[in-house]
Amino acid sequence: MTDLSNAIIFHQYDISPFSEKVRTAFAIKGLVWYAVNQPVIMPKPELLALTGGYRKIPVMQIGADIYCDSQIILRELERRFPTPSLHVGQDKGLSWGLGMWTDRTFFQTVIPIIFGYVGKHITAEFKQDREAMSGRPFDVAAMAAAAPLMADQLRAQIDWLEAQLGDGRPFLLGEKPGLADVNVYYNFAFVRWSHPGALDFLKAYPHVAQWEERIKELGHGERKELSREEALDIARYATPTTVLHTDEGEPNGLKTGDKVSVMADDYGRDPIRGELVSSSAQHIALKRTDPRVGEVVVHFPRAGFFVTKG
Repeated sequence: MTDLSNAIIFHQYDISPFSEKVRTAFAIKGLVWYAVNQPVIMPKPELLALTGGYRKIPVMQIGADIYCDSQIILRELERRFPTPSLHVGQDKGLSWGLGMWTDRTFFQTVIPIIFGYVGKHITAEFKQDREAMSGRPFDVAAMAAAAPLMADQLRAQIDWLEAQLGDGRPFLLGEKPGLADVNVYYNFAFVRWSHPGALDFLKAYPHVAQWEERIKELGHGERKELSREEALDIARYATPTTVLHTDEGEPNGLKTGDKVSVMADDYGRDPIRGELVSSSAQHIALKRTDPRVGEVVVHFPRAGFFVTKG
């Protein structure tokens, strides 16, 4: 069997919007990757064996290093595969901040539009799963009622994009696609999969419509397939490559060896516990052990995640 200890193993499902964000980055960087298809709803035993409790998709695995959340996945891809860069034009960092808009305000705008439309097809199991993950009711009737208001908000945000593209540039920051395009595009893809009619008004925004088509044409890089059990075996026989590093600027004095917990600050707030291996202003990595995969290091971004000692 081919040695996949350094391969990009991508735990995803095809209609996951945040997976689409990363798949577009694979295309920009021309990468080969292995898709491990995870269930849309719990249980996800193979995923949790790797992450220690983090249930959201996507997750990237390289050997025994596990990257949770699209933000840290994109950072790691940029670190390992710097050319071509996701930072194009004059962008040195603000596209990360743009991602907080697209992952939260923009994404929360499209959710009622999508689920208000497809609500009658939602299964009880899916509804219960999302309620458990968010900690609040998954109320499709309320979403349907909010959809007209959110359509107004969606148009306003797309109008910003039209203004940005109005000088004829092919991509948001210039001549090449980059992180800004990756962060914005997945919301369009999510709407297209679920409620394409919601974007009929794009005929009034020709620059955005043309930009969307350009990004879609990039594809997803070179995709191969891998089973969940094969991915677990790869982690089991690999060794984490993360180097010990204590950040002297840690606001709360955390240092390597400390027992810490990490959890998302929005939804899916299951705490992941482990021993601090490495941290910076933008990442934190924990060592943990699981009976199925042995020792792994699990990586998270700092923006959008809470870290506590103990």
